[in-house]
Amino acid sequence: MTTVAPSGIHEIIERADAGERLSDQDARDLLASRDLVAIGAAAARARERHTNPDEVTFIIDRNVNYTNFCVTDCDFCAFYRLPRDPEGYVLPKSVVFRKIEETLALGGTALLLQGGHHPGLRIDWYEDLFADIKARYPIHLHALSPSEILHIAHFSRLALSETLERLRAAGLDSVPGGGAEILVDRVRVEIAPKKIMSDEWLDVMREAHLQGLSTSATMMYGTVDGWEDRVEHLRRLREVQDETGGFRAFVCWSYQSGGGSKRGDDHAHTTAADYLLMLAVSRLYLDNVPHFQSSWVTQGLRVGQLAIEFGCDDMGSIMIEENVVRAAGTAFRLDTERMVAAIEATGRRAVQRDTLYRTVRRHAAPAIAA
Repeated sequence: MTTVAPSGIHEIIERADAGERLSDQDARDLLASRDLVAIGAAAARARERHTNPDEVTFIIDRNVNYTNFCVTDCDFCAFYRLPRDPEGYVLPKSVVFRKIEETLALGGTALLLQGGHHPGLRIDWYEDLFADIKARYPIHLHALSPSEILHIAHFSRLALSETLERLRAAGLDSVPGGGAEILVDRVRVEIAPKKIMSDEWLDVMREAHLQGLSTSATMMYGTVDGWEDRVEHLRRLREVQDETGGFRAFVCWSYQSGGGSKRGDDHAHTTAADYLLMLAVSRLYLDNVPHFQSSWVTQGLRVGQLAIEFGCDDMGSIMIEENVVRAAGTAFRLDTERMVAAIEATGRRAVQRDTLYRTVRRHAAPAIAA
């Protein structure tokens, strides 16, 4: 990637400040410059144009992995187990219900329900579970990545549109952006050849948006991808958002090695500076996505707080439960009190939100030091 003179970087930033849409080349030039201070400041200004600069949101929800049986065999995943593995599981309803009750008792508003690609679970299993959850609990069901949804459609011999219609009727409220990794097929073929390809992931999101389901968008970088692959990923997200407007938030994080993933530690390591730069350029490029979420769960709390200065307006979940990243050897956790304190330490008010970014509770504004 060729470097661009500082004057060229400042010209790109001036255009971004003026509300002009950045090109793919602009994004590549910003990444190549590694001018973290100038790009971060521009991303902070972009964040202020989209959201209240004096507030940072967070959510109380629970990430429940209903099964770890999976047939996609992804190269980077330390969580999954192959069918018939003695360490594999499918959670019974009673366990899911108990986890929901614990979440509600802690002031939670949503259940993030994701799992492996289980070859024995058809759509009626999900319909039965979703309907029972909704009959019992006032909770938002944020469930099933695009890859899981297509897996269900395939094994149930259904069209994608009918699969989503039936899941919605059973209680699905929104779709998480998991499984995007990098939306470049060359990368996907190397790290997850049995998983859905880029067009398929985007088609699920497009159909979900057309059916009125809000979704999030994600990017996991740092396996075999380069800067150009990451810009291509952002371009494809921006194009779908131009069509549908259905992505309410974007979150990116670096690949977490270890914990038994087959990729191990031989990938090109990324740093906190890489993360903050990628985040800031994403905020400037994805001018049609309103909310950006800090990935403190993978990057650590201090870097997660710094992300607020690089374009993020949201700290994500307190993570009552998280298993996939933990399986890769990363285990950052917070409770509500510590989340509020972490946000207030940035000089902003903490606001609890729900999955759709509606306000649940505004905490007291942080005291201003004399």
